[in-house]
Amino acid sequence: MVDDVGFGLVLDRQQCLALLRTASLGRVIFTHRAMPAVRPVRFTVVDDAVVFAMTAGSSLYAGAHGAVVAFEADEFAADFGAGWYVSVLGRATESGAVDVGEIDCRCPGPAPVGRRFLRIPVETVTGHRIICHTG
Repeated sequence: MVDDVGFGLVLDRQQCLALLRTASLGRVIFTHRAMPAVRPVRFTVVDDAVVFAMTAGSSLYAGAHGAVVAFEADEFAADFGAGWYVSVLGRATESGAVDVGEIDCRCPGPAPVGRRFLRIPVETVTGHRIICHTG
C-alpha cells in the first residue's frame, strides 16, 4: 500500500521486523538533560525486541534505561533513490538474557568495562520502502 504523504510503500509489522533483522546499525532517540539526543548503536533483534550494548555510565544508558525511546534503522541506495526505513517505539529495559555473542560479533574489539544490554520491545513499529521513480 502506498501512503498518502509520499514516503513510499507502507510496510506491515512482519516486513518491518524482517528488515530490522538485516541491519546492524541503528539510532536510539532518547532524552538527555531534557533535550532530544540520538546515538548510533550496533544492535540485533531478539524475540521481537531491539537489543544493543552500552556502558552503564553513558548518557545513553542514563537517558534510555526505563524510558520510552525511539529507534530507527534504514538502508538506502548510494544515490538515495531507493531503500527502506523502520521506526520503533518502546520502553527500554535492561536485558539479562540475550545472545551476547550475536551482538559481540557486530561490535569487534574488547568489550567495554561495565557493559549493559538494553532491550526495546517492538511495541509500535512503522516502516516504509522507498521506490526510486525515474522518468
